[in-house]
Amino acid sequence: MKKIFFLFAMAAVLATTITEKAPAQATQKITVPQDVEKWITTSFGKGKLPPFSFLYNEKNSAGFIRKWKHSLKKQQSDNSNIIAYIITYTDPTTGLEVKCEVNGFKEFNAVEWVIHFTNTSQQNTPQIKQVKALDYTMQALSKAPYQLLSCKGSNGSRADFMAKLEPIDIGNGILMKPEHGRSSDTSAFPFFNVISPDNTGAVVAIGWTGEWYASLNRIDEKSLMLHSGMNKMDLHLLPGETIRTPRIAMLFWHGEDFMIGNNSFRRFMLAHHTHKVDNAYAHAPLCGGFDWGDPTPCNEYGCLTEDYAIALINRHKQFNITPEVFWLDAGWYTGSGGPNFEGRNWYNQVGNWTVDKERFPNGLKPISDAAHKIGAKFMVWFEPERVYKGTQFAREHPEWLLSLPSGGDNMLFNLGNKDALNWLCKYIGDFIEENGIDYYRQDFNMPINGYWEAHDTPNRIGISEIRHIEGLYAYWDYLLERFPNMIIDNCASGGRRLDLETMSRSLPLWRTDYHYGEVNGYQCHTYALNFFLPLHGTGVYGGDHYNFRSSMSSAMVTNWEVASRNGSLSDMQRSIKQFKELRPYYMEDYYPLTGVNDLTADNVWLAYQLNRPSDNSGIIMAFRRSQNGQDKITVQLKGLTHDQTYIIRNDNDGTTSEATGQQLAEGLTLYIAQPLGSLMLQYTAK
Repeated sequence: MKKIFFLFAMAAVLATTITEKAPAQATQKITVPQDVEKWITTSFGKGKLPPFSFLYNEKNSAGFIRKWKHSLKKQQSDNSNIIAYIITYTDPTTGLEVKCEVNGFKEFNAVEWVIHFTNTSQQNTPQIKQVKALDYTMQALSKAPYQLLSCKGSNGSRADFMAKLEPIDIGNGILMKPEHGRSSDTSAFPFFNVISPDNTGAVVAIGWTGEWYASLNRIDEKSLMLHSGMNKMDLHLLPGETIRTPRIAMLFWHGEDFMIGNNSFRRFMLAHHTHKVDNAYAHAPLCGGFDWGDPTPCNEYGCLTEDYAIALINRHKQFNITPEVFWLDAGWYTGSGGPNFEGRNWYNQVGNWTVDKERFPNGLKPISDAAHKIGAKFMVWFEPERVYKGTQFAREHPEWLLSLPSGGDNMLFNLGNKDALNWLCKYIGDFIEENGIDYYRQDFNMPINGYWEAHDTPNRIGISEIRHIEGLYAYWDYLLERFPNMIIDNCASGGRRLDLETMSRSLPLWRTDYHYGEVNGYQCHTYALNFFLPLHGTGVYGGDHYNFRSSMSSAMVTNWEVASRNGSLSDMQRSIKQFKELRPYYMEDYYPLTGVNDLTADNVWLAYQLNRPSDNSGIIMAFRRSQNGQDKITVQLKGLTHDQTYIIRNDNDGTTSEATGQQLAEGLTLYIAQPLGSLMLQYTAK
């Protein structure tokens, strides 16, 4: 392997903003870390400038942190592949302690860290600001351009998570920030791949479920500077106070195809950032709802009743289409439904977290019992952070709510308040236990940044955001500790809170609120999210090949009308069977076959490959949209053994053919006779 050198940018000039291209004040050359322990002890060692920086009392940490008291201690690890260290830097004058928890992952050539600031003194600290949790410069041997592979966030559009590959030019830096205080909302996605001109790069992931930023700027023809942290933070710490910052992960890779890095990162996510159940990562399940839709003014599950829910569970069993999880969404709680709506609905009754006794006189336990009886789990929707005016939480605990200066109907349940947090943990935990709920679904349907900003004081900017996010993690950790076999489904108006920390605790089983059942959009979302995340899902509304294949992912939510004449039982049964057969392919390597382009139009082909090195097999999914006039395209398969012969089966007509890995890498022709058609090929080593 070539030796590609990376330099750490340890600080920028005083009072720089996140968009300025400040030159590095100090650098440290190291090779791509084949030995992650050496990477840690070198990068965070005594007398070294670490890969983070901050301003303290208007002075840049590069000018003083090497003079502070330093401690580097190796920690015990239950996993032989993980190297763990705690490094502390302590200011002897003010007592500020900066503790960095660092992990190295030997099999993935990856490192990650999170920084905690603690005031160990009896006085307020000076101001801490411009905390760059990542302050890093990579330098290559070649002068060719760097490239960035990144994705959009979600805002309920066909273009949700759309991937982009773009050059990073000198004088034309890139700044990424999400919107509205949610970590993958609209404009940015906290996972990206920085590709150097030497076929080497780093996949970067940010763990912060709020307003983060990442900036990339070319310093010169060989050097690229990377900064990331909270978007707004300028505060002092009170005596004894501790705060944390965004988590940073970097996975280094080398190869001619940047997907080598992305696929290594996908495996890293499964191994180290996916909640474990019975010592294995939690598989994304096949879920099923209780109804497809009711007459107006019913919305969501506002008209569902206990007896009808149980009948639908039994109907699924009768038809042999039982999902792995029955999914009770919004509208089951007091005030959200019934025969007399009077303007009440699922949205304006959040904060009433008691069961609607009119429709569910015995609580939700009879429904969970019915699901368990036929071998399924039971999942229930909550939205505890958003509290609507006049509801139970608003009346009983106004001291725990944050409002906007302009007022408004929605208030924020303040997870940064320890009393509120502890109460919510026990209240929801007891509710889950009493009602026999297996999986917990959390939604969040409002912008949040305005609430934080309104309750910060001028010298404590960012503290409300920090405390709320710390509280969110503590709340989810409480639930997972109390219910170790639980899966948390993370939904925030779709997938608007996807980041390293939330993905470590939850799964996005409903990744976007894009138009329900519009499957060309679903194809785009699968294509884009698979670059970085192996686990995510969406709804399936039809059982035909085009609809099913468009919705196929590592998770799926059936939305079939099982109480009407619509649909076909044989299609539903085939879809469930095929989902379970195909799901394992989504857990290994992914290759986009139709480029890193805008594939949202109705006149395109879209195709991708899922390759399983574990058994030398794979699948190709391809779609010819309604306005496309081309009945065939040629694609180049990846990840195959060149001298191996493969048997390729066409799932459309059952025909088979043979080709070597070399031939498939040079070109495979995909044929779909009619527009609005799909193709699935399965290949196995002969």
